[in-house]
Parts: sequence; structure tokens; C-alpha cells
Amino acid sequence: MKFIKKFREISIKDVTKVGGKNASLGEMYNELSSEGVLVPDGFATTSEGFWAFLKSNNIEEEIKSLLKKLDRKNYENLSNIGSEARKLILGGEFSKEFSEEIVAAYSDLGKGKDIQVAVRSSATAEDLPGASFAGQHDTFLNIKGNEALLDAVKKCFASLYTNRAIKYREDQGFLHHEIALSVGVQKMVRSDISCSGIGFSLEPESGFRNIIHLSGVWGLGENIVQGLVNPDEFDVFKPTIDKAENPIIQKKLGHKELSMVYAESSGHSSTVNIETPLEKQDSFVLIDDEVIKLSRWILLIEKHYNRPMDVEWAKDGLTKELFITQARPETVHKDEDKRYYIEYHLKQKGEILSSGSAIGSSIATGKARFLKSPEEGHKLNPGEILITNNTSPDWDPLLKLAAAVVTDRGGRTSHAAIVARELGVPAVVGTNDATTKIKDGEMITVSCEGKTGFVYKGALEFDTKEIDFGKISLPKTEAKFILSDPDRAFQLSFYPNTGIGLLRMEFIITHKIKIHPMALVKYDEVKEKTAKKAIDELTWQYKDKRDFFVEELSRGIAVMAAAFHPKEVIVRLSDFKSNEYANLIGGRQFEPLEENPMLGFRGAARYPHPNYKEAFELECKAIKRVREEMGLDNLKVMIPFCRTITEAKTVIDLMKEFELERGKNSLEIYMMVEIPSNVILLEEFAEYFDGFSIGSNDLTQLTLGVDRDSELMVSVFDENNAAAKEMVATAIQKARKVGKKIGLCGQAPSDFPEFASFLVKEKIDSISFNPDALLKGIENINKAEAVQ
Repeated sequence: MKFIKKFREISIKDVTKVGGKNASLGEMYNELSSEGVLVPDGFATTSEGFWAFLKSNNIEEEIKSLLKKLDRKNYENLSNIGSEARKLILGGEFSKEFSEEIVAAYSDLGKGKDIQVAVRSSATAEDLPGASFAGQHDTFLNIKGNEALLDAVKKCFASLYTNRAIKYREDQGFLHHEIALSVGVQKMVRSDISCSGIGFSLEPESGFRNIIHLSGVWGLGENIVQGLVNPDEFDVFKPTIDKAENPIIQKKLGHKELSMVYAESSGHSSTVNIETPLEKQDSFVLIDDEVIKLSRWILLIEKHYNRPMDVEWAKDGLTKELFITQARPETVHKDEDKRYYIEYHLKQKGEILSSGSAIGSSIATGKARFLKSPEEGHKLNPGEILITNNTSPDWDPLLKLAAAVVTDRGGRTSHAAIVARELGVPAVVGTNDATTKIKDGEMITVSCEGKTGFVYKGALEFDTKEIDFGKISLPKTEAKFILSDPDRAFQLSFYPNTGIGLLRMEFIITHKIKIHPMALVKYDEVKEKTAKKAIDELTWQYKDKRDFFVEELSRGIAVMAAAFHPKEVIVRLSDFKSNEYANLIGGRQFEPLEENPMLGFRGAARYPHPNYKEAFELECKAIKRVREEMGLDNLKVMIPFCRTITEAKTVIDLMKEFELERGKNSLEIYMMVEIPSNVILLEEFAEYFDGFSIGSNDLTQLTLGVDRDSELMVSVFDENNAAAKEMVATAIQKARKVGKKIGLCGQAPSDFPEFASFLVKEKIDSISFNPDALLKGIENINKAEAVQ
């Protein structure tokens, strides 16, 4: 055939003949099928066929003349130019030879029967590592019959000149007359009666390479691209994908209110959005085994192409099989130099108007401009913040004007999210209420500093700081993080560090779980009606309420352990005081009233106590799940506020009872040194622990007998006090004597260079810092080591 190439005849070398999309499909069909990756069979029209069509209809020069008239400054006549170009193509006729070849290839694909096919545009400059062209050209689904197929092919040809495609080529510097359009015709995957979605072979916000991110919806995947629904999301950890029982470290259930399905219309492409039944809205589109299977395929695709990839997948509702329907290079993080990083930080907080998934890691202020459709684009001025329900590729020429984007609908792989990343502007998607909560024309601030993005009332002040990580050398003394928020873990992993010296699980409990663990263990005994209602709302997916605690806690910890893998990550078991636990939902019923909670029912004394033992078992289950099911054995455990040797032995035995046995599966257990008794008896404590971490705040207050939270006593609390430093020095010396690692968690080494110098002189193994203090802390350690 002259104008047709079948997938079995196509490789990645054929981009100039069949475009990037079709070349990639042919490559995967031929090279990855043997690895188990399923790609629906098909064929593609060639660039030669496109050029022959233009020539035979004498429209090539007419289109060139049209494009010469394009206003390349303001693009005011873009719509008219695009419309005229498309009209010329749609008015053209296919040659007899071209039509016959398409019909013959279609017959061969269906083995003589008219089958349903997907008809996709693939430009010869599309899906290259430097330009994705994602969503610029048209796709037609559920096409059946010769006439409908030929009509869809011509419409694909015409989509080379959609307004958005013309503008995209202008922005990318491509010459219009050098680009041809190939059309891929592929066996239809009946995802309309099942599910479909998108996958990235990296974490799409930070560019973190060890994650495979999947999103999915019921029905056709166009709802994800258009941002019409908030999809389900899954994060899978690459290094344990073939080792761990379950490498899925994060799952998020989307609303999925709509499902896009086919509307029967005599073989022509027609779709309609229907309301998703509630039971399907409340169910994940994929079971865990399917998530893992797709992730393995995406990893194979990434390895084959040797670069991060952006993949589309679909599940056939008839055969129940999964398929890869497209794969293109991921373009946002391709050239990103992780040496350089611009850090954004709000200097003040204001009234939160709306929140959703954060796209990017920056902040913008500007006037809110509410637009219902691209036709209202004339209302948007440069530097304003676009507020809308959702966006599609038709919005692209407008989005470059916006300082930020906020949408009611959509997830991390929606069109708005993808374009915002490409443009480097912050976006908050899937807010559900932005268009009703934000007033048109009011000043707002869009802040994306973690996974959750916030829209604040007013123009808030913020700082920016450019950091060159390439100029920072790590000291011999290990510099670790103190972390609590999983949302920041992937981004912070690019900072110079040697792991996490203190992972506080309290943040996960207060922000993600929100419920007192004993209120979940003894749910039937919860007396407060409002608490019980809140528990029901948060745990509606779980028959056993305890599973909610284990799953949420394990996911939060897993994200942080994965972000820093294979570096050491030390998670501290819960260290709430009784008054803090009481503030959790249902907590007051299960907590004592104490005069001095700081010295009361906390830490190691709490874990075996009948009032908390069953909750402690849930903590242990979560950690066991992360280490054993998810395969993150870089996770170590730390016991806080352990007052006596008896407590140490009791907790170690209890952890063994709950299947967290020291030494088994290389589990190491550390102890916080924060009480004078810990220092005095450190050699005896060393019998039960693999290492120590000095909690300088508690150790200082208990050495000096001063409440660190008291404003009246602020001048007395001082880590540089000779007695406090003597305690620290003694702990380090004793740990070194018994051959145990010892570190310190606290602010002092970054605030006071002399304190860092003191620790280095005493030969401490590691120092852990809060994220905002890490770089200053490293600087202080390096200076101290230089003069030792």
C-alpha cells in the first residue's frame, strides 16, 4: 500500500511518515507485546497521503497564503484563519486510491467485518521529547463503517488547523507547511462500559522519578483531559514494584460524578456524559492488581524509550482486558535542572476562599477573572487569575495570559493541570467551589506549596529564593530532615540531605485521620453524637473503622519513606500529650484530664497501657504495612519519652507481640534522648535500641526545669546553657562508647553556629533540621568541620 502502514510495519523511526503518536503505537505493538504489554492493533495513513490530498485538491498554496495573513502579535484573526483553513480541507475530496487503501486496511483489521475503531490524529511534529502537542488535534471514537471512517479521517486532517494547534505551532516555532497529519485507526477498546485514564512514569508535580502516577475515571478518558471530573489517583513506588506485596503507596478516591459513554448515531462518533451511579462513584476504577499491572507496563515503556513517559490506558468492558492506547514523552520535567530551585513562601496567611489539588510549587497574586468559556477570553487581561469550571485544549491561547489557574473540576492529569505545568504557573484544580466562592475582579492569592493548593482573599506578601543545590556540599556529619507533611516530601527530596532523622506522625493523624484511634477501636462506645457523625463521614469506605487509621497512617508514612528511599527514614511513634489527643474527634472520652500533660500520659508509658494499647497496635500495623507490604525497609522506628529501662523492655516486647520485632527484616528501633534519665542510663538503654536521637527541646527543659512553652520563662530556656550542653555531650560520648549511632533533632544547630560547632566537636553522627532550617544548618556544620 502506498498511503497506509499497518502497526506491524511501523517503528519509532517512522515519525516523519506517521507522526509521533502512531510511530509510538507501532513501536510498542511490535517491541513490547512479547513483554505482555497490550496495544490494540491498527494502521495509519502516511504523511505522503496527507500531502497528496492537499496537492490533488489544490489547497496547499491557499493554506500557506491564509497563514501569511495571521496576526502574530495579538492573534485577533486566529479564529477566522483557522476556520477558513479547516473549511478548505473539509471541502476537499479523497482520491480513489487513498480511499480504497483505507477501506481495505479497515476490512483487514476487522477480518472482513465492520468493527468499531478509534480514529486519532498524529502530526509529524507531535509527541516529540520537546513538544507534546497533547490535545491539539482531534480524536474520534466508536467509528464504524467505511463512510464514517473516511469522514473521520478527513476531520482529523482538518484538525491540523484548529485554532489551538495553529497557536501551539507558533509558540513552539514550528513551520506550518512542514508538518503533515497522519491518522491512526485502531481497534476500539470498550472503555465506555468500563474505565480509562492516564499514567505518568514520574510524579507529575515534582518530577520525582521513583513514582508511577495513575489516574482513572469510569467511561472514556476525555473526562480526565477536560477536567470534567475529579478522578481516582494512585501512586506506585517503582523500586519495589517487582519485590513488594503491594507497592501502591497512595490511593485517592475521586468523585467521578460523570461517565462519558457512546451515544449511538449510525456509526459516527458521538458521546454523552451520564451521571455515574453512586456505588461506582464510591468505588475505585481499578483493583490493586490492575494498578500494579498497568504500572509494570508503564515502567517497561519508560525503560524502552529511556525517558519519562505520559501514557493513556483503557480497560475493555467486554473482555475485561487492560490496554495501552497511547504513549508520548513527558515534556514538563524533561530538561529540568534539579540543581536549581526557586522556593516560594507566604509571609502571611489570610482568609481561605477555596482549596484543591496544587499544581506546581509557586505563588501568584492577581485579580480573579471568572470565565464560563473561551468565547469570553476578551475579558481576561494579562496577569489575571483565571477562575473557571474546567478547561479543554480550546482554552490554550488564553492560558498564556493568566498568572494562575483555578478550576472547580479536574485532577492532577486534567488539561488545566498539564498546561499549567508546561507554562510554569500555579494552578489549583478540583476545588468544587471556586466559581461560587471567589468573586469576579477581587484580588486573590494562589498558593501551591504542597499537594494542597489554597486560594486566599487579597494580595498576600510572599518571598522567593533561588537555591543552587550544586553549590552545596554535604558535610561528613549527616544532615537530615525533620518532616511531618507527606505533601512536601517529593519536592524536598531534591534538597541535599541524608534522609529523615525525625518523621513526626502526629501531622498525619491530625490532618489526614483527624479521629482519636481509640474512638475507632471502640466505635460502638463513642457517646458524643457529633463525634460519631464525623467518624461516619470520614470512614464511610471502611467496614472496620480501625482499617481507616492503619491505611491513612501507612500511606502518609510510605510517601515520605519512598521520597527519600533508600536513605534512612526514622519514624517516631505517636507523641501527643493527653490534651492534644483530646482535641481529636472523639478524643475527650478516651483521655484523662491532667494538670501537667507535658510530664504525664505520653510516650512509652502510654503504649502498653489498657487505655491505649489497642491504638498502639494500629500504629504498629501501619508501620509493618509500609515496611513489609510496600517494601520500604529503609523505614526505622523511634520510641519517644521512654522514662525507664522497664518501659524500654516493655515497649520492645509489645512491638514484638504486634509483629514489629527488632532485627527481623532488618528492623532497627531507636530511642529519643529527652529525659535526664536517658542520658544517665544510656548504656543500659543501649541494650534495647539500635541508636539514639537527642530531642534537644525536651532535654533542655527537663534539665533546666523550665516550661519551654511559657512566655514568662522564655529567657531561661536556652540550649546553649552549660548544663544542657553537658547533657548532650554526655549522651554522645556514651553512645559512641557502646557503638551506637546518635543524632540530634532541633533548631539550635541552624540558629546558633556555635551550637553546631559544639556538636561536631563532640562527633555526633547526624543532625536533623526542619525544612526551612536545613540549608543554614548544613552551612553551619560545614563551617564547624572546616576548623576541626
